Amino acid sequence: MGVQANTRAIEKEIVTDFSERMSYGSYLDLDTLLSAQKPVSRPEHHDELLFIIQHQTTELWLKLVLHETLAARDAFDADDIGRALKCVARVKHIQKTLTEQWSVLATLTPTEYSEFRQFLGNSSGFQSYQYRAVEFVLGNKNAGMLKVFEADPAAHELLDRLLREPSLYDAFWQCLSRLGYDVPASALNRDVTAAYSLNDDLMPLIKFVYENSEEHWAVYEAFEEFVDLEENFQLWRFRHMRTVLRTIGMKSGTGGSSGVGFLQKALELTFFPELLAVRTEIGR
Repeated sequence: MGVQANTRAIEKEIVTDFSERMSYGSYLDLDTLLSAQKPVSRPEHHDELLFIIQHQTTELWLKLVLHETLAARDAFDADDIGRALKCVARVKHIQKTLTEQWSVLATLTPTEYSEFRQFLGNSSGFQSYQYRAVEFVLGNKNAGMLKVFEADPAAHELLDRLLREPSLYDAFWQCLSRLGYDVPASALNRDVTAAYSLNDDLMPLIKFVYENSEEHWAVYEAFEEFVDLEENFQLWRFRHMRTVLRTIGMKSGTGGSSGVGFLQKALELTFFPELLAVRTEIGR
């Protein structure tokens, strides 16, 4: 039977007794999740809930991004390029969701935000250890960032470990070397604790792959997936900067940064510089 009186009948096979069964809410631990929003403004301001949920959901997505990028690195370590790129593809979809989320926060007007901003103290998204962890795994390492997390031993330990481990990009070049590609020693033996920077020694190999893509399709595809990953990350950074500008103008950040000026500098950071630089060389 169809819907009658605008009411859908509950099918008799649908489980309704959860006294001894695991339910949707218990599986997701919704009691914990939905009680984690604790506004600090007094009196409580209506729009602070939006601000909290925006950042909490971002952290949940970052947890999954970190999970997938580490899995991609493990796959490269196992010389499984296909499995690594499957993980990267998922990250790309997550990035689109993260970027679009800024449009929700952008509904917070400067007046509305100013009514509870002072209650935030020095808490700031700058202190997101998961965001830093993702940056580290992608190669944008900065040992100076660890000082921010000295009061959080678990976060500090994670970042210190990732600082000393190869990045996703490092693992990729090691993988290609094992697969027989002529990867220069400067890429294989670099100081992995340093932020990755342009390595001209890699340019001939990258150009060769682009110009002979049919014979080296898996590597060619990996290059383009990395470019997508970086572009999505930059779009996220740009939307972050523009949302902050829209909301607080040129005020300093709650964590002590210069605010918009500091975020603008992030747009100059890069993960896979050779893959962009090679575009100038192709076709010459």
